[in-house]
Amino acid sequence: MDFKGKATKIELFSFRTIPMRTFHLTWFAFFLCFFGWFGIAPLMAVVREDLGLNKEQIGNTIIASVAITVIARLAIGWLCDKIGPRKAYTWLLALGSVPVMTIGLADSYESFLLFRLAIGAIGASFVITQYHTSVMFAPNTVGTANATTAGWGNLGGGVTQMVMPLIFAGVMVFAADTALGWRLAMVPPGLALLFTSFLYWKLTEDSPDGSYDDLRRKGALESARTVNGAFLKACSDPRVWALFVIYGACFGVELTINNIAALYFHDYFDLSLGTAGLVAGLFGLMNIFARTLGGVIGDRWGLRWGLRGRVRFLAGILFLEGLALMLFSQQAVLPVAIATLIPFSLCVQMSEGATYSVVPFVNKKALGAVAGIVGAGGNTGAVAAGFLFKAEGLSWPQALLILGAVVTLTSFLAIAVRFSEADEAAVAQETKSRLSGAVPEPA
Repeated sequence: MDFKGKATKIELFSFRTIPMRTFHLTWFAFFLCFFGWFGIAPLMAVVREDLGLNKEQIGNTIIASVAITVIARLAIGWLCDKIGPRKAYTWLLALGSVPVMTIGLADSYESFLLFRLAIGAIGASFVITQYHTSVMFAPNTVGTANATTAGWGNLGGGVTQMVMPLIFAGVMVFAADTALGWRLAMVPPGLALLFTSFLYWKLTEDSPDGSYDDLRRKGALESARTVNGAFLKACSDPRVWALFVIYGACFGVELTINNIAALYFHDYFDLSLGTAGLVAGLFGLMNIFARTLGGVIGDRWGLRWGLRGRVRFLAGILFLEGLALMLFSQQAVLPVAIATLIPFSLCVQMSEGATYSVVPFVNKKALGAVAGIVGAGGNTGAVAAGFLFKAEGLSWPQALLILGAVVTLTSFLAIAVRFSEADEAAVAQETKSRLSGAVPEPA
């Protein structure tokens, strides 16, 4: 999708243009989705006691929170191509706010499991975020734009680890007991999601050239009827499935850590709920810059060595992620564990940014499908990892060690992500044209 109005640079403090308004609304919406998605995770010690959950049941809720997102991400990518990202995001935010606000109605393991399953659907917001910034920014900066909006959105996973215990503490000033406290604490994130759905509808457009409906009426965009064929073509591309597995090895790991980190530090390092949340939040806070850094380096390597340069960087940083995770898993002293958590987090988020500096170039006519399939890979990885953490015969440090080994081996799969000389030449020509101001006609 080569829209005429794509931005060739990120003007961070500008809200005047469609691309920059979209840039800021996408990361903010994704931040709130992430906050609502994992808002209950730092309160799990309280929920566990209130609902009487055992290790296997906690593991099942972790899996449920990310499992439904696999299906949601596949569907939302197709939906973005069909109705446009503006409508898709608005509806996802509005509908997703409901289970976030009402999870407090859960009074048993079964009902809590169903609520976590329902909330997981808002994780599809990532695909819209990446789709929307991909259509707004030119090749020379699209990796940076994708990485920054996703990274600042993922930051919600770290902030929630720190803020939700504070919201819970504030609620407890007025609540009679902890059982009521954790339930009321989930209402504010849900209300924020609902309000943001209104902002997204009012302040964004589908593309830098306007809405998909208007562009299709003018004949400037392919009919929505072609979307199904494009989706099937994306499904038949082995590169898409290689990236699906690769993203499972980075974003899937991040989702897993977001789900277990507070409880891990609470149980294995004997920290209080609040302190465990603060330490766990350090992992997510690296998203302030780490994912952006992955996208920036991907763009730089792309400008210098083409699409193959982007892929080589992705393979290297994913390999380092696996090694860092194995090192973190073996730490039993808190300061050392924190010292190894930081570089591990850095590699995880840089790998995510590097992945989505490659995605926009795989198939431009099926961008939503590719973004959705690869994004679903992240959640599939988290689901697979979840089984390690519910296994009775494995301690959580052992599960982390195994997970690190799998990530290291997965880095070699980047060999399967190849681009033809024609693809390389086309991207180089588009980049040159846009930077010189000679904008190509939309296709």
